[in-house]
Amino acid sequence: MKYQTIISVEDLNKNLNTQDWLIFDCRFILKDPEGGLKKFNQGHIPSAQYADMDKDLASPMTSTSGRHPLPNPDEFINKLQSWGVNNTSQIICYDDMSGAFAARMWWLLKWLGHNDVAVLDGGIDKWTANNLTLETDTQQKAAGSFSGQANNDMWVDVEFVQKELAENSITLLDARSAERFTAKDTKTDPVAGHVPGAKSYPFAENLSKQGVFLPLEELQKRFAPMLLSSEKKEVINMCGSGVTACHNLLAMSIAELPMSRLFVGSWSEWIKDKSRPVATGDA
Repeated sequence: MKYQTIISVEDLNKNLNTQDWLIFDCRFILKDPEGGLKKFNQGHIPSAQYADMDKDLASPMTSTSGRHPLPNPDEFINKLQSWGVNNTSQIICYDDMSGAFAARMWWLLKWLGHNDVAVLDGGIDKWTANNLTLETDTQQKAAGSFSGQANNDMWVDVEFVQKELAENSITLLDARSAERFTAKDTKTDPVAGHVPGAKSYPFAENLSKQGVFLPLEELQKRFAPMLLSSEKKEVINMCGSGVTACHNLLAMSIAELPMSRLFVGSWSEWIKDKSRPVATGDA
């Protein structure tokens, strides 16, 4: 069986020793860039390797880009090979934020054409809650032979968003919290607020109180009206820096809805140009 959206802790535990399964720890702390690696070193799911949000899952920020530009595809393919990834590999990604960061790696692998990748539902918290073991050792994997090609139709840039919003031809879904969207939270982003015309779709609302994804039917109810509306607008997903928007994209895939596109630069790129408008409040 291939896993291409999410996987339960029970199913991962059964397959810990399955050949060509690879596990990646994507824990990350925005205000402490080394914090995720520290957590990894203190204990991780057996055989997991660490994927750093800043160093592995993004390229360096520039003066005009968002906080997490896409990695260079050739460099990322080389990194995947060094981690032991083959085209036949089953990839599992996890974090301690119910998939908020692991979904970025999930999306990146889809971007390169590798479909057999899944996020651990509930993450390491669900793993430990089930009394499953952690380890502190790290294992060097034999080099893999993964070959892929970036599908740049899966994302859009800020110029596209500006143009299409002006023509009222896209629906922009913002995965940040409602507090950041409305500008009630004035501390997290350098500029508080949202792109005028965007709709607030916090990624946390994809989850149950237990921190696992809602059932397929509930996710369909959440996203289908936007994706299948009579207005025929294209849906574009954004967030703070193109990371948690991938959680909404994953939720849509779980719901068996069409994959929409990612605004990679998102809010952190939008506000780099002070001439771009900013909205506050609910609308």
